[in-house]
Amino acid sequence: MEASFEITLQVVISVTAGITAQVLAAYLRLPSIVFLLLFGIFLGADGVGLLHPQLLGSGLEVIVALATAIILFEGGLNLDLRELGKVSVTLQLLVTMGTLITLIGGSMAAHWLGEFPWAIAFLYGSIVVVTGPTVIAPLLKHISVDRQVATLLEGEGVLIDPVGAILAFVVLDTILSGDSDPKTAVIGLFVRLSIGAAIGGVGGYIMSVIFKRANFLSFELKNLVVLAVLWGLFTLAQNIRTESGVMTTVVAGAVFANSAVPEDYLLRRFKGQLTILSVSVLFVLLAADLSMKSVFALGWGSLATVLVLIFVVRPVNIFCCTWNSDLNWRQKVFLSWVAPRGIVCASVASLFAISLTNRGINGGDAIKALVFLTIIMTVVVQGLTAGWVANWLQITTKEAKGAIIVGCNPLSLLIARFFQQRGEEVVMIDTDPESCQAAEAENLRVIISSALDTGVLGDAGISSVGTFLAMTNNGEVNFILAQRVAEEFKPPRVLAVFPRNGQVANSNNNKVLQAFVPELAIKTWNEYLDDGWVKIGRTTLNAVDFLGQKRHLETLMEAGELVPLLLERENYLQITSPSLEWAIGDRITFLLHDSRPNLLKRLSGAKQSTRLSLEQLPEMEELPLTKIAQLSSD
Repeated sequence: MEASFEITLQVVISVTAGITAQVLAAYLRLPSIVFLLLFGIFLGADGVGLLHPQLLGSGLEVIVALATAIILFEGGLNLDLRELGKVSVTLQLLVTMGTLITLIGGSMAAHWLGEFPWAIAFLYGSIVVVTGPTVIAPLLKHISVDRQVATLLEGEGVLIDPVGAILAFVVLDTILSGDSDPKTAVIGLFVRLSIGAAIGGVGGYIMSVIFKRANFLSFELKNLVVLAVLWGLFTLAQNIRTESGVMTTVVAGAVFANSAVPEDYLLRRFKGQLTILSVSVLFVLLAADLSMKSVFALGWGSLATVLVLIFVVRPVNIFCCTWNSDLNWRQKVFLSWVAPRGIVCASVASLFAISLTNRGINGGDAIKALVFLTIIMTVVVQGLTAGWVANWLQITTKEAKGAIIVGCNPLSLLIARFFQQRGEEVVMIDTDPESCQAAEAENLRVIISSALDTGVLGDAGISSVGTFLAMTNNGEVNFILAQRVAEEFKPPRVLAVFPRNGQVANSNNNKVLQAFVPELAIKTWNEYLDDGWVKIGRTTLNAVDFLGQKRHLETLMEAGELVPLLLERENYLQITSPSLEWAIGDRITFLLHDSRPNLLKRLSGAKQSTRLSLEQLPEMEELPLTKIAQLSSD
């Protein structure tokens, strides 16, 4: 068989196996790295023997380098400097003091328990410093933890990768050169980080300028230009100083992401797809190249080394780095438990094994085996139990509070006032200055701009908010905007006022919930509010007549006389939706159409104003629902 066909076959098998593993992981809602490792080992020499990465020769190192650049750049794109600013001190400590603690703790465990020589032990400690954003990000999507914790884990995973990778290469250089002077190692680390950050900062700015000003380019071509620039920057940094390129890619991504680039979600989507492909291929190839005999040959001491890393070193790291923070004990426990290692860790270990073997230094295969044992144990033990631990600690974001509402109109202002009265932060977004004045008069935070701009959504705090609601007068715009927010930012609850018919109804998108009722005549209800033809009602669904209460409400909803607005359950306020099942004990807040003209004017004794004031609306507290129909027909 020709060599070229052999290489082609290896690539095809790797891609097919990697994507199959991703699909299976998505279906079972489990970390993809578990299946990637299993598939790689199964297809490798210790399995059925279909995959032989060594046939790629030096091409494997090229694939690892370029794929790692994409992965780290995509990680940088996901860094939100506004969110990181809220936890900046803790994050700085995790990347600095935490790196040192993990380096020392991992090295001591590898030497005393794993019986590795100090040089190889320190090399292991430097490699496992990193935590993988390619593992952390999918994990957080599945379990949806508290935003502050998620920001710390994501920020640590992205920022510590280049620091740890460069640190590991500095340690390797020290071993290969025989120079044990710590001053030389520190200078080497600082120089690589500085060069990488400088090139990445300039490169990220150039990328943002291309996206902003090169209007003659299609978005598809812009994405490819950014990819070409990224690889060019990575190669430039590597040429100036080896291993500085990893820092370049992260900084370039972070600078680009925080430059208010229009339509940057298109690039994020493209790079996200490339990252999935890169991670899939790399993990399968590297796992196939792993000798399971070398893993089993490590002995119980190496198993104890990994257990100490999980149960001792990581908790000590978190305790030292968060002791003076505002994190509670639940958040600290979760941070202590979650630190899975990912693709950067595997890539560095594989490259180091090759370097040590080529230089005739023993320990290359052993350290690779120990690193992969660490990856397997942290991913399996921590990854599979993270959701259970988060629920046990009660730090999931399904209870996140606050709302961003797009569209300033009487009905949206009413919703905002209810959230505001509960002490939850509300941000209103609208392009019409006149409409925004009514919201400002109610002491609501207002952004006069387009919600289609991701920078505007970032300023509004979309990354930490509990509810996003699009309720302008254009239903299709509402749905498109909500769909984009659900895909890009993934807040816990995304709702929109949109029609059932047409293209919107055929989208089958379960990420966006329809707000209030299936067909809300939003213009009509805004007119009712302006004219004072409404009452606010609140009622609690009880066990005595639950079905009867539901029937009364649904009858009035079908007649267009009542709109359920909010549902309070277990002390949490949420916007109602047709897909939301009501339960006994729910407290429903609704608007009831009252056809008697100028109701507010007659009750308040004042001239009706277009300025909405919640206190002016007549309110029916805990009204028996059997009487609501009578009131509405009076």
